[in-house]
Amino acid sequence: MSKLYIVPTPIGNLDDMTFRAIQVLKDVDLILAEDTRTSAKLMKHFDITTQMHSHHMHNEHKTVENIIQKLEQGMTIALISDAGTPAISDPGFLLTRACVEKGIAVECLPGATAFVPALVNSGLPNDKFVFEGFLPDKKGRQTRYLALAEETRTMILYVSPHKLVKTLGEFIEYFGADRQVSVSRELSKLHEETVRGTAIEVLKHFEEKAPKGEIVVIVAGKEKVKKEKNGNTQD
Repeated sequence: MSKLYIVPTPIGNLDDMTFRAIQVLKDVDLILAEDTRTSAKLMKHFDITTQMHSHHMHNEHKTVENIIQKLEQGMTIALISDAGTPAISDPGFLLTRACVEKGIAVECLPGATAFVPALVNSGLPNDKFVFEGFLPDKKGRQTRYLALAEETRTMILYVSPHKLVKTLGEFIEYFGADRQVSVSRELSKLHEETVRGTAIEVLKHFEEKAPKGEIVVIVAGKEKVKKEKNGNTQD
């Protein structure tokens, strides 16, 4: 029976690959990989010989129809990204939506994704949070910041290393120098590091030590100001 499997892959440490994920990748008819060269290393490590095709942000609009046809013909297909869970700031949404619309079974396996460990080890509230992914580079960036300045939930952002210092400076401008921030980089890898503190403290750290690797930034939400009115406390 045809089915699309969404399969998370390790964000660094290959030991984070689940037994089930390995078995699915061995059993399916085809693997769709964001970068077949990167995924080839994973396949070799786990002795997976399933055929791979390229499926990435630059070609997914063109390839979805063909993939749907293969699924409708009875194939089982697994979708993986270079690291983490597909469709989380990676290709995957368009294909998943197309499968749902066509009534094709979709199953997402649990597994690695960068923002969960970064959120949990930040020490910031994680009962409610909002995932922002990558902020717009130029158009819409200021508008997004103005909206986030009023956000009371903990915020999760992905930031490129060469933009981290600039982004931390923008946090100070829009959120204030005292806003609590946690920056995790190279999660699950040899040089994993988490830097916590106020926006100004974390900025100073990375101004002195240039950031490298994959980065997840956790930002505390705006604190609710409680006002006393007629003896009652209001949010």
